[in-house]
Amino acid sequence: MYESLTRQQVSWEAVVALDGADPARLPAPLATDDRVRVLPLPRPVGAACARNLALNDVRTDYTNWADDDDEFSDHAMAVRLGVLEATGVGWCAGYSQDVHADGSTTLWRCPTPPGRHEAGDVWTYWKKPEDTIPIGPTTILARTDLVRAAPMGGPVQGEDYVAALGVTSLAPGILVPVPVYRYRKHPGQMTRQDAYDALEASARRHAWNFGRSLRAALSRLEPSDVSEAV
Repeated sequence: MYESLTRQQVSWEAVVALDGADPARLPAPLATDDRVRVLPLPRPVGAACARNLALNDVRTDYTNWADDDDEFSDHAMAVRLGVLEATGVGWCAGYSQDVHADGSTTLWRCPTPPGRHEAGDVWTYWKKPEDTIPIGPTTILARTDLVRAAPMGGPVQGEDYVAALGVTSLAPGILVPVPVYRYRKHPGQMTRQDAYDALEASARRHAWNFGRSLRAALSRLEPSDVSEAV
């Protein structure tokens, strides 16, 4: 992740949340880079809490969530920042790629189509909770004030689904048909652990209901009316 940040074509800062890990284990290039600030947490608190606490230390106008075992494409920040500055929308997202052990990649086109989307519309592309999520949470570069208003959700997994629906429900945005984030597939991924599937269905339903209810509240509709409109 750090190496991919150094290849970006725009200036950046990173806040690294150490979820109970020993700060001495931070790789030297990160520890000596003035663009990287570290938030050591005294005990493990989980991904959602660690990310939300790190959000307190963000100083940039825009924020992008990221995991330490993944990477951004070289043009990820420049492409989306250009769209944000040119249009004034609240967020800009792209496609993602899975990176396999042999180095090959598979492109994932999210259900949300390219183009501009008004606040709340992204949720409409998530027809049922068991379907794939409508947009990649880590592909979203958004105004920091929006991210603070819609941070990571509370569940131990699927918290990023909640964050993505929150941000896209609070402001219009644009999806560009360009891969901006690369997920490295490996055995240590949380999604590869034995217990992951036990809660995934419930986490998806929680996020789906959150997006449905938030869209209804912001449009002053009953949740049932939102479902019927979709």
